[in-house]
Amino acid sequence: MKWMRILLAAAPTAAAVHEASVAGIQGLARRLFQGRDAQFEFELTREHENWSRWNVPDNDNYTVSSSNGKIRVQGTTLSALARGLRHYANDALKMDEHWFVDTVYKLPDRLPLPEEALTGASTVPWRYNLNTVTFGYTFVWYSWSDWEKLLDWAALRGVNLQLAWVGYERIFLDSFLQLGLAQDDILAFFSGEAFQPWNRFGNIHGTWGPQRRLSLAWIDQQFALQKKIVARMVELGITPVLPGFPGFVPAALKTLRPDADVVDAPAWVDVPANNTATAFLNPTDKTYAELQKLFIANQVEAFGNVTNVYTVDQFNEINPKSGDAKYITDVSASTYAGITAANPAAIWLMQGWLFYSSQGFWTQQRVDAYLAGPPGKNDMVILDLFSESEPQWQRTRSYADRPWIWCQLHDFGGNQALHGKITNVTQNSVQALRESPSLVGYGLTPEGYEGNEVVYDLLLDQAWQASPIDTADYFRTWARNRYAGSGTIPEGVFSAWEQLRQHAYDVRDNVLPSVGVSVYQLFPALEGLANRTGHWPAPTALQYPPNVMKNIWHLFHNASLDAPGLLQVPAFHLDFVDVTRQALGNAFADIYTNLVDEFQAGANATVIRDLGKSMLSFLKDLDTALNTDAHFTLKQWLDSAKSWGESTSAPEDVAFNARSQVTVWSTESRLLDDYAAKAWSGLVRSYYGKRWGIFIDGLVRAREHDVALDEKALGDKIRQFEVSWQYRGYNSETCDKAQDIQQVAKSLMKRWPAAFA
Repeated sequence: MKWMRILLAAAPTAAAVHEASVAGIQGLARRLFQGRDAQFEFELTREHENWSRWNVPDNDNYTVSSSNGKIRVQGTTLSALARGLRHYANDALKMDEHWFVDTVYKLPDRLPLPEEALTGASTVPWRYNLNTVTFGYTFVWYSWSDWEKLLDWAALRGVNLQLAWVGYERIFLDSFLQLGLAQDDILAFFSGEAFQPWNRFGNIHGTWGPQRRLSLAWIDQQFALQKKIVARMVELGITPVLPGFPGFVPAALKTLRPDADVVDAPAWVDVPANNTATAFLNPTDKTYAELQKLFIANQVEAFGNVTNVYTVDQFNEINPKSGDAKYITDVSASTYAGITAANPAAIWLMQGWLFYSSQGFWTQQRVDAYLAGPPGKNDMVILDLFSESEPQWQRTRSYADRPWIWCQLHDFGGNQALHGKITNVTQNSVQALRESPSLVGYGLTPEGYEGNEVVYDLLLDQAWQASPIDTADYFRTWARNRYAGSGTIPEGVFSAWEQLRQHAYDVRDNVLPSVGVSVYQLFPALEGLANRTGHWPAPTALQYPPNVMKNIWHLFHNASLDAPGLLQVPAFHLDFVDVTRQALGNAFADIYTNLVDEFQAGANATVIRDLGKSMLSFLKDLDTALNTDAHFTLKQWLDSAKSWGESTSAPEDVAFNARSQVTVWSTESRLLDDYAAKAWSGLVRSYYGKRWGIFIDGLVRAREHDVALDEKALGDKIRQFEVSWQYRGYNSETCDKAQDIQQVAKSLMKRWPAAFA
């Protein structure tokens, strides 16, 4: 009895349990409302468990009202409570919190009570976020402060299922050490910091160029960061999707387990031969189950029992060794058996990208065979990764009626052109929900987040609307809340966003399926660069008349003059520079076309030299314009990388990785060059501009000597420069002193009237 009394006395009260359960949402309110969280009270209206194959999720709902002088937020889940907070901020305070920039607003000491109850209900139980490769293109150098901002952004929009892939290498290392593999053999398997997603996919292994092996310091620091990320996700009601073991292994496993069924996966694109054709352990082998159990058990020990959802992608742009249906089913069944042996409630989440990227291999029979592996309908969830442009759910019969998530991919490699498919996002997603009973969520799966934030908000908000969102009203309200704190917003700002909505953000066909690039970001050539369409190589064609962007630019510019306070709002400043970037990028296509036309028409060396000088001067001015906002600088990317490099005692390795990912990847490959092209000050000046300078010199010399242009020799010279820049950077870490965007805009209009007229 004594022990019973002690246990009862120690047991927390229901109120204490509730307070602890909503502590993360209380913290979110504290950050969002500048320390005024005591003015809120939160109530969970039902118990919630981790999603498992035995626990089919329901839709969420929330209500925000007033009670005894406080703002009362009630919701079915923590995610619903977080979504309710954003609804209140949008409605009562006409403000929003964004990801890429800080929001500037002054709040009253006493927050206003809701004038009437604010309610919301999701139309899908799951709102998913992130692509596996986003952890390379966008997140590789993220610090905790970056992640904290991202997680708040996601929670406020109702995200409740998100990939958590930071620090995977520590789990991998520990699991293989426990199996008996030597540490040096495991470290030799890992790729560089900026290329880890493709290492995890089995596309590549090892490092190249001057980089040494991935440092243990990096592995440990990333793992420590992952612990903070996962803990915060749980606090905010975001179920972490943790990595399972897909089957890719260090080659040394063949020696440790000579009887194991290990084969080399197919080579991936054209990276160096020594870095692809990664060893793959057949999931039917007993060693696979052993490793899967270690992977999951080590994560439970590190993070707690926080999820039942595990991501495993085995055939990302590489096909199985056999197309035999039985073999494919056996691989899938054994993979799932390995996951559930470690966690009986587990759900396997996989990207459906393979069914699009390798359609020639993944016939309907093979799709069905792979999806037939897990025995129960709810054992697997598939991300229809590119739903807004290349949906696969129809041809796969809603992925054999398994749960699936409608996703907006939108951006490849972190390219930055203004682009969206808002009609597809709002109408097609709702139509899919009506037609496919197994659709369980909407999700964001961009390869990189570099801008275009409105299209990501739109899809996550569509998850809380039964009918397609009225995008005209949405864009106006979104812009108003985005520029909160600026005072009166000129009507021209809303006109600019309306034109953006109608043109840049409402592409309705697949001629331009994703975010594009500008011609100046591409390897110089006489043909094949302008007006390019399709997914890859990246499109350069515009989905609107060029004068549209010029008009949008003038609306932003005039607004900055009419209401100078707007430029003190970081979001408006970023957007004005972004539109300036787009207008100048569009104009470069005309400068390039004029140069090529003159050369091919036989213009003499003087004409080509003068046109070339003008082109290089234009790029220098573009670099100056980009340097007015830190978001558009190579320096920010490199400084973030350096901070990790210095803390891991590998600054040169990290800098090489950072430069490589946004330019040429490996010196032995060409296909991935400029895939992750960026409009960044420093990169334009020291890399793109230098390439075009070499190209122009080649054209001039051909005319001076009256000989045909040797494009191969010229290309080789440009490639020599690329390698030199990749290895040494040509002082690319430094930029000219940042100037004021209004002064730069004034100069641009004077120097390049055709770009804005």
